[in-house]
Amino acid sequence: MFTVIKKQGKARRGRFVTPHGEVQTPAFMNVATAAAIKGAVSAYDLGELRCQVMLCNTYHLHIRPGDKLVAGLGGLHAFTGWKGPILTDSGGFQVFSLAALRKIEERGVTFASHVDGRRIFMGPEESMQIQSHLGSTIAMAFDECVENPAAWEYAAKSCRRTTRWLHRCKAEMDRLNGLPETINKQQMLFGINQGCTFEDLRVEHMKAIAELDLPGYAIGGLAVGEPAADMYRIIEAVEPHMPAGRPRYLMGVGTPANILEAVERGVDLFDCVMPSRNARHGHLFTSQGVINLNNQKYQRDLDPIDPACGCPVCQRHSRAYVRHLLKSGEMLASRLCVAHNLYFYNTLMEDIRAALDEGRFAAFKAQTLERVDRRI
Repeated sequence: MFTVIKKQGKARRGRFVTPHGEVQTPAFMNVATAAAIKGAVSAYDLGELRCQVMLCNTYHLHIRPGDKLVAGLGGLHAFTGWKGPILTDSGGFQVFSLAALRKIEERGVTFASHVDGRRIFMGPEESMQIQSHLGSTIAMAFDECVENPAAWEYAAKSCRRTTRWLHRCKAEMDRLNGLPETINKQQMLFGINQGCTFEDLRVEHMKAIAELDLPGYAIGGLAVGEPAADMYRIIEAVEPHMPAGRPRYLMGVGTPANILEAVERGVDLFDCVMPSRNARHGHLFTSQGVINLNNQKYQRDLDPIDPACGCPVCQRHSRAYVRHLLKSGEMLASRLCVAHNLYFYNTLMEDIRAALDEGRFAAFKAQTLERVDRRI
């Protein structure tokens, strides 16, 4: 399913074959939390924006409209119109970050919905069942997301629980994939490495979950406020113990600089709400750095957001016009800004892949880092 085509140091150029199409890696997965990109960008727009994988969230879709309803409508692919691979997050992060009241037990977590306060129980089996109803290409294992910083003792206990939960996730997915009514009988399970910023726990946990020989593995629990240096240190500690023949996914990351640094350390897949969230506030990524389109200096600027960009927005609209939409509170502002940022991220990944193909990634990274995170 996953082939490493070329390497430069630890950086990998790969091809990931899924039941819903190929993914060229390294790749950025575009976040459609509730089966839509926030900012009025539809699944049908994503192809034009060079997206390969759409990411949806188990927790949010379970709450609203309900995973059984989505299953009755044919699953996420039929529901949204997106034909390519879909990854569903397990809901673990949202359970631990959004739920004001929760009770963690060996069997799972009882928590209050952030929408209406009703009590909900979710454990490994429930998470797999919801993701099976959604019919995603890749289902993420249900794990405990420990807040950072945490005590070593609690983090160690949590890692052991997450390992036990992963075994239950695998058993339940195997059962579900054998049922005649299952939408995607080839659904793949990715395990998640946890352990906060403790290298010994991270390595021990990675070794334990690698024994299950899953289709892919993620590094979770990072990009939650720790210094970037700690994130890179943990990736370097974990990477040697991640199966070489499986895709590696760094969850919730990140800035263009984070992505370049993580690719250099052997990561293949990324996701982050940053490009769409920042776009809705007028913060846009360009080939020369980050601009804030709310600034007065763009009021009469007839240049595109990025003269070097080939996205539909930059081909059609000026900075002055998009700024006017932002200042007027027009919904079109969000749509245009989000489209631009997603295109920027997806084409950045294309450029990374081309650099790896041509054996010049180190030079490309050095050159690109100087610009992409610079504030203009």
